Amino acid sequence: MRAFALCHAAALLLLCGELGFPCLAQYENWPYPEGYPEPEQEQYQAPQLAPDTPKIQLRLAGEKRKHNEGRVEVYYSGEWGTVCDDDFSIHAAKVVCRELGYMEAISWAPSSKYGRGDGRIWLDNVHCTGKEQTLAQCSSNGFGVSDCKHTEDVGVVCSDKRIPGFKFINTVTNNIESLNIQVEDVRIRAILVSYRKRVPVTEGYVEVKDGGRWRQICDENWSQLSSRVVCGMFGFPGERKFNTRVYKMFARRRKHSYWDYSVNCTGNEAHLSNCKMGQSVVQKNSSCVGGMPVVVSCIPGRAFAPSSMTGFKKAFRQEQPLVRLKGGANIGEGRVEVLKKGEWGTICDDNWNLLTASVVCRELGFGSAKEYLTGGVLGQGMGPVHMNEVECSGFEKSITQCFFNKDSLGCSHEEDAGVRCNVPAMGFQERVRLNGGRSPFEGRVEVLAERNGTLKWGTVCSEGWGTVEAMVVCRQLGLGFANHAFQETWYWPGEVTADDVVMSGVKCSGTEMSLSHCQHHGTNLNCPKGGARFAAGVSCSETAPDLVLNSHVVEATTYIEDRPMFMLQCAHEENCLSSTAASTPANSYRRLLRFSSQIHNTGLSDFRPKAGRHSWIWHDCHRHYHSMEVFTHYDLLSLNGSKVAEGHKASFCLEDTECDEGISKRYECANFGEQGITVGCWDVYRHDIDCQWIDITDLKPGDYIFQTVINPNYEVAESDYSNNVMKCRCRYDGYRVWMYNCHTGGSFSAEQESTFPGLETNQLSHR
Repeated sequence: MRAFALCHAAALLLLCGELGFPCLAQYENWPYPEGYPEPEQEQYQAPQLAPDTPKIQLRLAGEKRKHNEGRVEVYYSGEWGTVCDDDFSIHAAKVVCRELGYMEAISWAPSSKYGRGDGRIWLDNVHCTGKEQTLAQCSSNGFGVSDCKHTEDVGVVCSDKRIPGFKFINTVTNNIESLNIQVEDVRIRAILVSYRKRVPVTEGYVEVKDGGRWRQICDENWSQLSSRVVCGMFGFPGERKFNTRVYKMFARRRKHSYWDYSVNCTGNEAHLSNCKMGQSVVQKNSSCVGGMPVVVSCIPGRAFAPSSMTGFKKAFRQEQPLVRLKGGANIGEGRVEVLKKGEWGTICDDNWNLLTASVVCRELGFGSAKEYLTGGVLGQGMGPVHMNEVECSGFEKSITQCFFNKDSLGCSHEEDAGVRCNVPAMGFQERVRLNGGRSPFEGRVEVLAERNGTLKWGTVCSEGWGTVEAMVVCRQLGLGFANHAFQETWYWPGEVTADDVVMSGVKCSGTEMSLSHCQHHGTNLNCPKGGARFAAGVSCSETAPDLVLNSHVVEATTYIEDRPMFMLQCAHEENCLSSTAASTPANSYRRLLRFSSQIHNTGLSDFRPKAGRHSWIWHDCHRHYHSMEVFTHYDLLSLNGSKVAEGHKASFCLEDTECDEGISKRYECANFGEQGITVGCWDVYRHDIDCQWIDITDLKPGDYIFQTVINPNYEVAESDYSNNVMKCRCRYDGYRVWMYNCHTGGSFSAEQESTFPGLETNQLSHR
């Protein structure tokens, strides 16, 4: 038990490579080194069924979003059939999931949500209490007695967590090849010393946990397609050859404990549990005659190339320029966007499935898809819809090679497709924690750092700490987006032993996978305020807003107005005019470049100002309170990117001017109302209100770049900052102005963006 405690200590996580055994980062339930005893645990008790209980097998089939859900199918009397949804309940779903080895049922779905089955409908009017050990013990009309059609086939969603010690029990005397693999867990165990020290682990034995014990798989009937599936589920896009001679030598020296069955995969499965079981290939003495344990060697994506834990300093970068993920909280998830004719656009979710989603994930350097998403659940795009009804074989190098319908008529951004990909386990979550908060989503940031040769938990200096740094912490912990960044955390008492500052001068670009990848002072700490009550803190949220400026409205509403100074006194007091206006006589004019701003919230949560109501500022000119001093920058740039004129809009009031159909307004500026922008609504600053302009009185005729940046100081967290910038070409002849080619940041290819100098995008990596 002492070894058990040591292996689960957070400190050993970083030292595991040096100790000569596989790193915990590869999998949460990581193995003990050979020679260490397995910890004692409560053993799974196989159900003791009465002799007259019908023998059945279950599987989850159909059009799944992820591997632990699907249409319930029953194998009985030598034939597979379905279950009708009449009288089905969450109690019945619980029995199904536990019989398949899952801890619990999350939900169930009627009306053939996972597609229509075929063959017999074995069970109808199923009534379970939830305590039955098999679906066959629940009351029903009897096997094969049903008045249902396959449009009523029931499905279930099971939890990700498996039952500890679960053991597959085969009751099928023949046709075992029709069964899905049902084991407690799967892992890649590094065998060679050179791979034990690497993170992530990319090569080693494939082992399954069945009956509470880890077992190797005999390589008889194992194919490269099965290796592809294993690599995909652990976050790697492909497999490669390895030195078989070394592993054969190793196998001859050790006695192995083999799983009874072989494995048959087609190569397109997103998880090993979706592969079929093969016939028993292991002898009674648990030997693999003429063979050896299955070994896989996986190719990691470029962002996850193997490295020592301390030397891994790469920030996340997507590999392929033709596809990208936007709006996701974590690495490897987001709305799928493709580049076509220099412009980024989305994919309609018609026929979107796990197979097609896996092509996207592998193309981006991740593994297979963990889940496919429909209905714009990760936020809606703003550009064109480039692809519809995409169909892939699963082996394409890029989704652009798949068949698709170029006609996307009828598709809107409410149908944008998304993915969650399997990514390699890097162990970053074990190196940071939140302490003292009221919930797991908030608290003082504490990091594990090496000091004087030992690993120690400590705090992060809050000087310069902001939303961007908080975003990295929330992502590293898998808690979504940052909600707020805190520079004082006296109200969150953390561990007293972790009060000392171990990291200072932190400055992140926003793309890092770990806080340790951000710029910081290293061992040369400099934090005058110290840690403890002045340590950095964060609060995280699963969702975030996403503001996008409507470029078409800017292009359509731009014009020039010559306005007399006596009508600009209020604007002059708010510094909305250029500096030369101070010497302008009251009877002269200022030339103003006017335009409207229509700012949409396309994210998944409301945009709320950072400042509380008590600190909002009353403006006599506008007769309402302003909640954000800096919300938008208006700039006019020369073609070489230098600023020649700028807007001086002092501050802003945020409200819902209009909303999409079915969405109610929640925020208004009048009467000291609550301020913000609701999801699906937009705030309009009309061209005819004060300060909604750039003063171009002193501007010479010529060609320019007009640029607007929303939330420029990153005061409020958003799911995507790159689309906060909007740029246009602008021509001014001294009398008239033309605004054209307006577009939001990140909507064009890098080549086309290069024709717009200055701030190319508002991506955090350009800070």
